[in-house]
Amino acid sequence: MGTKSKKRAAAAPTHTSKKQKLQPSRPAKSVQTKNKSQEKVKGKAKAFERETIAIPTVDDADTGDSDVSDADAGLLQEFGDAVGFLRSLDRNAIARSKAATERLHQLHKPIRKPRDDDLPSIASDDDDAGDSSGSVVDEFDSSVSSDENGSDEEGPEDELQSFRGFGSDSDVEMPYERIPRRRDASVESDAPRHIQGLPIKLSDGRIQVTGKTTRAPTLSESEDSEDEDQTSNVPLGEAGKRVEDVATGARFGRPAVVDVVGNKSRAARIHAAKEQIASICQEIIADPENSLGLLRRLHTFSLEKITSPTHPEPVTNDIMIRKLTMLSQLAVFKDIIPGYRIRALTEKEKAEKVSQIVAHTREWEQGLLVVYQTYLRALQDSLKAKDELSDIALKCICTLATGVTHFNFRVNLMSCIVARLSKRSWDESSDLCLNTVISIFRNDLTGVPSLEIVQLLNKMIKERHFKVHPEVLTCLLHLRLKSELVVRASDTKVDRAEKLKKYSQGKAASRRSKGKPTDQPHLSKKAKKAFKERKEIEKEVREAEAEVDKEERAGTHTETLKLLFVLYFRILKNSHPTPLLPAALRGISKFAHLVNVDFFKDLMQVLRGLIVRESTDEDDPESLDWNIAGNAADVLNRLFCIVTAFELLSGQGEALNIDLSDFVNHLYAIILPISLLPQIDDPPPTKFTSKFRISKPESIADMLFRALNVVFSPRTSGGTVIPWRSAAFAKRMLIASINWPPNITLRALEFIEALVAKDPKLEALLSTEDRSADGVYLPQIDDPQLSRPFGTSFFELLLLQQHHYDSGVREAAQRLSRCTNS
Repeated sequence: MGTKSKKRAAAAPTHTSKKQKLQPSRPAKSVQTKNKSQEKVKGKAKAFERETIAIPTVDDADTGDSDVSDADAGLLQEFGDAVGFLRSLDRNAIARSKAATERLHQLHKPIRKPRDDDLPSIASDDDDAGDSSGSVVDEFDSSVSSDENGSDEEGPEDELQSFRGFGSDSDVEMPYERIPRRRDASVESDAPRHIQGLPIKLSDGRIQVTGKTTRAPTLSESEDSEDEDQTSNVPLGEAGKRVEDVATGARFGRPAVVDVVGNKSRAARIHAAKEQIASICQEIIADPENSLGLLRRLHTFSLEKITSPTHPEPVTNDIMIRKLTMLSQLAVFKDIIPGYRIRALTEKEKAEKVSQIVAHTREWEQGLLVVYQTYLRALQDSLKAKDELSDIALKCICTLATGVTHFNFRVNLMSCIVARLSKRSWDESSDLCLNTVISIFRNDLTGVPSLEIVQLLNKMIKERHFKVHPEVLTCLLHLRLKSELVVRASDTKVDRAEKLKKYSQGKAASRRSKGKPTDQPHLSKKAKKAFKERKEIEKEVREAEAEVDKEERAGTHTETLKLLFVLYFRILKNSHPTPLLPAALRGISKFAHLVNVDFFKDLMQVLRGLIVRESTDEDDPESLDWNIAGNAADVLNRLFCIVTAFELLSGQGEALNIDLSDFVNHLYAIILPISLLPQIDDPPPTKFTSKFRISKPESIADMLFRALNVVFSPRTSGGTVIPWRSAAFAKRMLIASINWPPNITLRALEFIEALVAKDPKLEALLSTEDRSADGVYLPQIDDPQLSRPFGTSFFELLLLQQHHYDSGVREAAQRLSRCTNS
């Protein structure tokens, strides 16, 4: 290649062209004087170029005028010893100039030796592609020519031609990259190598060598470690999981769960488990959203057998540790469970992009559901196993059902509780379950949990063929239906707020044009769209604030009421008498004002059949009531039927014309058999121990006087008093009061006094004077209309006044005998 001739650059002028034209030629004398001045300046060096700068002393200063005041002199004299360290300073180091300091730094600066390699230098990479490629080609030619064992198939010239064909953007491997590099002989050998430790820098800036050495691994050891890494990267199905899990391994500064549980000493084992469980619970409560791993680790302590990747053999867990863990999990979940129900994300919500905070919250919610579901499954398994943990598991389930009723898996908790109540026997666990159900009913605001429990009870009783304990149905009396739903104006639909009359768009526009009032203002398309969006936002806000919609709650209560009456009617219509009959009758009498009018006639027919079925001998009506004297339960059921029938017609049934004389005659007939019952004032036996303040079960005497008050109340009788009915009941009550205890006798005398005060015709029965009557009194007739009560008198009052052992009864009988208008 021929080299191009380059022109030689001219010397730069000392002055600009303009100055050369304008400045005249000066004499040589001025030039000589200038050179002399420059030589003088060079002879005198500058201060920063000197090696040392002299420090002024006291002698150099002007001693005549001192700038130190008297106060400063006094301070210096008093605290002069404190500044004595200034005398020990190195004056030479202080006086050293900047240039001398930099020179010393350059002398002590370490010199790095350049490393010899076969790669081209960085300086050779120029913008000119031809020059850079030429340098690399020269090196490649030299390396090829020095290779004596070259290949005969491909010569150096061919390789050179192929190398020159590489482009800057080519991905093909460069030839020099394929040339093997030289390795250090110490690395190739198996002899142990020692690596010098790094130096440290002291506080005064000096570098000090530590002298520590570290043994480097040999080639064989590194190969072995690589083999181990390759085996560790084998999938779990081939080599097994060897990494410690968060739930079982030694994490968070704590020993592994297997090590704690596998301790031979039981006291040490329980103590270590208590400490770790307590610390885990404390950290979870402090930061719940970042403690999913700790929740899983806490659940591991409740397992029956614990395994880990490092301990594949299962280790049996202590029963005490499992109990403590279950109770600890209960406390933790009650504290960290949010106040809302976590729902599953839709496909649209999963696809949309959200912020990092929202994504973290969603991940925590889904993880919490998984851990909570695992805990509930463990509780259910312990409950079904009926082992030592079944009682604690049941307590945990009941506590969660009452504490976090709003959260997920509520139906699972209720199913366990209802299944526990399906037994025919009764124990402490039954009390716990029934109190839990009552607590849910009393604290329910939306009505949804109550509806779910009623559905489960209805299904359970139907599957068990009514063979459950009668106390189970007592919980239904605590439903908030009577307090939340008042007497409705309509029997077919729920009362709602009055809706304004809406017109069509055209009609509303015409009314506005005529100046007539309308509640539908004109809205543009944009305003309609904004109004629709605002309604959707308000709906979401109401859901977020967890407000209870009155219409939704009324609809839920209506569904609950339907299932409730279906259950009660199924019990009433059962062909065989069941022990659930009193509870069903008690429930119907309580919710009688909510029964649909269409069911009244059928219900009355069922109640009449129940009264007749409770008798022991239907063929002999005269001995009917005397044979049931020893059966208090049958008497109580008949009284419940009578009370239920009258309460049904005291509300919505007032408009119906239904004859209840049959129920009145049954009540009249049952009074004398009740007088022979010894346990008339004793409440029915119950095994349920309630935690709430509820009324005690009503005794036979309470039900009797309740039925009498309902029959003779002005609302039932319609304001008209029937004299013969009042007289017949008063006479039979006096006959029965002779056998009753004093407290019941006093109640009977007060009831008779109220009847006499209401109907003056009954005053004739208080006197013994002769009077005209329709016939002779027939006390054995169970029909009050045919018994002819005005043919006799209240001569039992004389016996109560003179011969009764209780003074209160004697005074009440005497007061009743004087109860006349005269």
